Amino acid sequence: MKFELRYRQYNEKSILIEWPAKISEKTLKDQLYYKKNIEKYCDKLIVEVILSYNSMLICYMSTIEDVYSEVLVLRSLYDDSSSLGVSKKRLWKIPVCYSASLAPDLESFAETKSLSVDQVIQLHTGNVYTVFFLGFLPGFCYLGGLDEKLFLDRKKSPSLTVEKGAVAIGGSQTGIYPQDSPGGWHVIGKSPLSFFDVKKENPVFVRCGDCIQFVSIEEKIYNDISAKVEMNNFDLNPNFL
Repeated sequence: MKFELRYRQYNEKSILIEWPAKISEKTLKDQLYYKKNIEKYCDKLIVEVILSYNSMLICYMSTIEDVYSEVLVLRSLYDDSSSLGVSKKRLWKIPVCYSASLAPDLESFAETKSLSVDQVIQLHTGNVYTVFFLGFLPGFCYLGGLDEKLFLDRKKSPSLTVEKGAVAIGGSQTGIYPQDSPGGWHVIGKSPLSFFDVKKENPVFVRCGDCIQFVSIEEKIYNDISAKVEMNNFDLNPNFL
């Protein structure tokens, strides 16, 4: 399936490509095919390709002298992109502790949604989420697939500090804060993993198109994993779908 895409110059060194304004896995799959083709044939010309839910920003190394010609090149690459294969989906099983000491908003969240704490945890761990793109903070995953029963508007008054590893819900999304940050999402748990580590060759181990499933763990297990992560002695390997 091909989409009607819109191309426009974003600034002197980048071009923005836009898909129809709808969040879907079909759009994501199309973006990943296209991104792979662009990176294959334009690797010496571009700095990076940045995805969002329904757009892609192509950042070039130098000023774009002829936007029209460059758009023609990009259009031709889109026409050819359907023949490319995308790697198998990687499924990351992310440990999360939902203990009250690590989940400051869980009880109030459950009460607001007329659910028990156990029901919130069951619903939150019951789905497999798709990583649509990374942003806001390095390593912050925008995930699709949250159960509608857990949708809740962001806080009216954002928290000044949300701790690294906080697992939270905001609107129709859930995610993990990769570092301490202000935030307006409802914190319902905490993961002991590090989602952004500048000291590693790949600072962010999750990539667009991956899948995530949350796995509930006890606080003792959380502390054990935290200690191993701190000593760089914990390996998380994906499954493949």
